[in-house]
Amino acid sequence: MFEHTICAISTALQDGAISIIRISGEHAIPITNKIFTKDLSDVPSHTIHYGNILDGAGKPVDEVLVSVFRAPKTYTREDIVEINCHGGVFITRKVLSIVLSQGAVLAKPGEFTQRAFYHGRIDLSQAEAVQDMIDASNDTAASLAIQGIRGSVKKLLQPLIDELLDIIAQIEVNIDYPEYEDIEQLTTQELLPKTNDWLSKIDQILKRVQTGQLLKKGINTVIIGRPNVGKSSLLNALLEEDKAIVTDIAGTTRDIVEGQIHIGSVQLNLIDTAGIRKASDKIEQIGIEKSQQMLQKAQLVLLVLDGSSPLTKEDQILLEQTKDKRRLILFNKEDMQHQDKEGIWISAKNHQIQPLLDALENMYKQDLLKEEPVLSNERQIGLLNQAKQDMLRAKEAMEMMMEPDLVEIDIQAAHNHLKEILGEVHREDLLDTLFSKFCLGK
Repeated sequence: MFEHTICAISTALQDGAISIIRISGEHAIPITNKIFTKDLSDVPSHTIHYGNILDGAGKPVDEVLVSVFRAPKTYTREDIVEINCHGGVFITRKVLSIVLSQGAVLAKPGEFTQRAFYHGRIDLSQAEAVQDMIDASNDTAASLAIQGIRGSVKKLLQPLIDELLDIIAQIEVNIDYPEYEDIEQLTTQELLPKTNDWLSKIDQILKRVQTGQLLKKGINTVIIGRPNVGKSSLLNALLEEDKAIVTDIAGTTRDIVEGQIHIGSVQLNLIDTAGIRKASDKIEQIGIEKSQQMLQKAQLVLLVLDGSSPLTKEDQILLEQTKDKRRLILFNKEDMQHQDKEGIWISAKNHQIQPLLDALENMYKQDLLKEEPVLSNERQIGLLNQAKQDMLRAKEAMEMMMEPDLVEIDIQAAHNHLKEILGEVHREDLLDTLFSKFCLGK
């Protein structure tokens, strides 16, 4: 399928200690032999060799270590050579140009992983998990990615695929051999319980997906409250920097101020909002409207109240607006506290926010302790939802007492959508688009 031997720089193209040029394909070792001071033709797989890279005139260009990996026990299931050279941008490009001059072709983004997929070393969900690992911005995202690389998605979906295949096979036997009395006749009464059980399993997976995506991408966390209760001070305390302007003047924050923090393995995408009250001017009104928009989209609300004074009408409105949201109620100004109020007491001005940090970590601890596999991206989730819709249509057809052979059409569609998640059913143009999003050299 792949005619060319490909190569690319697999490390970041910037000055550093080392760089790696990766070569994969039938001619990886012969090409390297032309430019390396040692003959690698008969060396064992998974070995490292010291020598020099030579230019076209036989002049040493760089002192290197060359790793040899022989098919099929390699990332691409092809012969792979990795040249570990000094990490300067100039010398890295020089070595790459020498490799290209000997007949290798520059790899397209993601082409190494694409070859691993086409050669059956990994399925499509594992290929996507490779990119997820590269893109991971927190411990949770990295943990989900390593699960995916180890094949967790296939383990999760294969039983569901097998169940559908069993139903399809039974229906087709009934259709093709209706005269055989010893074959179980699959009727709506037998199909409906199996379908409902299958749909229940899909719903459980989709529920876990929501939590997984939330932890992977970070939790959109809105800090909200009336003016001058310490929202901006809280943001600065959480970020450990003076990002938001803090004054004693009510209404200082007129726009959205954002930042990111990590609480344990959870990433919070923090949004400080304008204080909600009756606006004093048009600019403040725009800021308050933005605050309300952010509140609607929030996945977690940090509602800040003034711990030194009784609750106001504005506080009561915010408590009502956020009652159906996942939230933490914070009483700020702990140094002036009247702790007869139920909530988390902090002093944002004095950076005394440990009770809040503890509460945030405990809030998501149970989600983090779960090692259950989840789907990792929108493509996979979309296909799973399509499979669910297929089976809902099949269920509706069963309830209308349609013949099993008509019901099979939707069951077969659900089966194909699940297999498409793993890449066992695919379109070439979609695969090209998917792998083009990978970084060069991976």
